[in-house]
Amino acid sequence: MIQPGSKSLRKIAVVGRGTAGCLAAASVTRLHPDSDRELHHIYDSRIPVIGVGEGSWPSLVQELRRLTGLPHETVQQRLKGTRKYGVAFEGWGRRHRDFTHYFTPQQVSYAYHLSADSMADLLQEGARARHIDAKVLNIARVEGGAQVEFEGLAPEHYDLVFDARGFPRELHPDRHIDISFIPTNTAVIRRCPAIVKRERDGPVLRHTYTRAVARPHGWIFIIPLTVHTSYGYIFNREISGLAEVESDFDAFLDADGVTEFEQRAVIPFPNFVHRRIYDGAVARIGNAATFMEPLEATAIVSAQFQIGMVLRMRLNRAVEHLERDAPVVNRFLVNNMLCYGLFVGWHYSCGSRYDSRFWRHARDHAWPRHRQAADPQVVDCDALGKFDDMIQLMNQPVIDESDWNRMCAVPLTSYCQLSQGLGC
Repeated sequence: MIQPGSKSLRKIAVVGRGTAGCLAAASVTRLHPDSDRELHHIYDSRIPVIGVGEGSWPSLVQELRRLTGLPHETVQQRLKGTRKYGVAFEGWGRRHRDFTHYFTPQQVSYAYHLSADSMADLLQEGARARHIDAKVLNIARVEGGAQVEFEGLAPEHYDLVFDARGFPRELHPDRHIDISFIPTNTAVIRRCPAIVKRERDGPVLRHTYTRAVARPHGWIFIIPLTVHTSYGYIFNREISGLAEVESDFDAFLDADGVTEFEQRAVIPFPNFVHRRIYDGAVARIGNAATFMEPLEATAIVSAQFQIGMVLRMRLNRAVEHLERDAPVVNRFLVNNMLCYGLFVGWHYSCGSRYDSRFWRHARDHAWPRHRQAADPQVVDCDALGKFDDMIQLMNQPVIDESDWNRMCAVPLTSYCQLSQGLGC
């Protein structure tokens, strides 16, 4: 295969060993297999990786098959995974009815519930990289590429750097789009006994769903793996105190029949999109590029999208086009990530069965700010226009066949299922 840009990508770095970083290292190995290509996978082993249960979208099933060369069944077992056919919402919306957001074709298309640390281990096995254990002080674009500065080591120059160091400690308006119309900012993660039994001779084939259960202070996810079940309470720490969230979490687990759990972490997080995901030499990926609460499992699919687009563009376009290509690619990535954010925030627009302080804030104050936050003049892209078009399309009495495959980060079928379920 002819790759006009491959000569300009002789030395590549991936910084970070979480899900996004390991995906990037494996993707470089597969998409740029030249033997004279040098790949450095850089991470600080002193920084702990919190292994959580994660959901995904169906695109990951085929992607892991390509990246690992292993059969689907083997991949699923290595991930300690189950087959996710959608998200089961409990108590969301104005109808106060439970509903499911299915992947389509319904009951055919599936993703994985997976162990994040197991996926990182699996991806690292096939990635051909030199591992550098060091603290990274700075990553910056310089003439002819990017420079990585280390603590205690000399700086290194690279043709391309994937920055997968996670979300920023603080948001800065000149660098980040604050999507606080998503009303949550903290997660309490617990690990509980498995509710899905492991099969002796093969992968678990039963249909499973991520549960998203509305609660007075936010909502709880339940992700079933074959070794444990991952629970997380997602809330807003400015509205609810940790003690009252923990108390409600205890009550929920008791009602769910869970008698024991391991407290994993309390994680504060921002909801944001970076304004400069890609500048031609540095590509922010995963939580360094964007973060939003895990309601629709957008994290892994976003990283796949970012990595794939940057690598394919750099490999398939001659370096002479780089300065012109980079702003276009960046705007496209920002637009797509912001579309994900609007889709997630929209889930709160109809409230829930709880008339609590959190849900009144989410419905009446946080979500109405989405138009200001996503104003095209502010974000330099038209995600809001695409989102409005999808809402208008759903309100038509008849949707023309030519529009059935329309997308705004996710397909029209997803918008329609959520609209019906929430009572929009």
